[in-house]
Amino acid sequence: MFTVLRTRRKALTRAALVAAAFALAACEPMPSSRGPSIDAGAPVQVALILPGGSGNSGDEVLARNLKQAADLAIADLDGVEIDLRVYNAGSDAGTAAAMAQRAVDEGAKIILGPVFAEAANAAGVAVAGKGVNVLSFSNNTDIAGGNVFVLGPTFQNTANRLVSYAVRSGKGRIMVVHDQNAAGDLGRRAIIAAAQRSGATIVGTATYEFSQQGVINAAPAIAAQVRSSGANAVFFTADSAGALPLLAQLLPEAGVSSQNAQFIGLTRWDIPSATLAMPGVQGGWFALPDPGLAGQFQSRFMAAYGESPHPIAGLAYDGIAAIGALVKRGNAGGLSAAALTQGSGFAGVNGVFRLLPDGTNERGLAVAQIQNAQVVVIDPAPRSFGGAGF
Repeated sequence: MFTVLRTRRKALTRAALVAAAFALAACEPMPSSRGPSIDAGAPVQVALILPGGSGNSGDEVLARNLKQAADLAIADLDGVEIDLRVYNAGSDAGTAAAMAQRAVDEGAKIILGPVFAEAANAAGVAVAGKGVNVLSFSNNTDIAGGNVFVLGPTFQNTANRLVSYAVRSGKGRIMVVHDQNAAGDLGRRAIIAAAQRSGATIVGTATYEFSQQGVINAAPAIAAQVRSSGANAVFFTADSAGALPLLAQLLPEAGVSSQNAQFIGLTRWDIPSATLAMPGVQGGWFALPDPGLAGQFQSRFMAAYGESPHPIAGLAYDGIAAIGALVKRGNAGGLSAAALTQGSGFAGVNGVFRLLPDGTNERGLAVAQIQNAQVVVIDPAPRSFGGAGF
């Protein structure tokens, strides 16, 4: 049976870290000046809203790791003082809103967190009137916009990267196979939008009921549709905890595999690592942050704290690194929406990234292929914007 998707959070990809992160040079015009005035010569107060206090052991580990990653980033800042104030809000949206308001009342110039989408949205609403921006650890783009930015990797960013690579590789006739649920529909829309952006052709879409029997019942028709559509790529929204294992078994049995239609995954196919051994995913493509940077982060975090980081812990490093880099410039409006969305972005935990005016983000991702149960990078993550990876 499939793992039931949790509605209060979405799956987030594993984060990575560079030893230090700095804003890249930018000279493009700023779109607005929303944000509180700061004194770059004094410690800048940053609120970190964490999921601690929920009573859930997993949330407590996440809260601890996010704080530890933020501390690593602060230690790396040169010439910038951050006054980090921690507020525990559990997973409750009302508590998150109250903590955000309290933080601003106590002098916070920007908010880092919360994790969960509803909580992040509530925090943003609570402080919107004060002009304070919220850098959430969520990857749910439905809450993005206004004063709320999402730092987490998004379906749209991943789809853009993979579809553009598919087009360049001659695999631009794409069949979309998606779950019949909210995540599957969001993924489908992201892939279609990426195709429109990259010049790919969506030759068809197929779906299945989000259950074991639903996949079994739908697989023969999906395979037949792939063959009749002339697709040379099949893009799946499924993840390893859901329909992917069964699809990767049944479609090859029905004559459709990466040998005749390139399999592409919107989610990480290397998590858990046991997924890599499945025969049906061999040759498949997926996107991930630069593995070298991920290894650096994991090693450094382990050395500092004696434990492996939570998969999204590095997002806290990203947020602090971006804040510190902007404060270092000495501009009173350094934490405005205009400054946060500078087009050349930042170099941070997952490599190069930038926040967009609509509250979403773009991240430099590598394209990987599963070969003999191993992850092989076939197109490296870009290190700046404007390259082939974007």
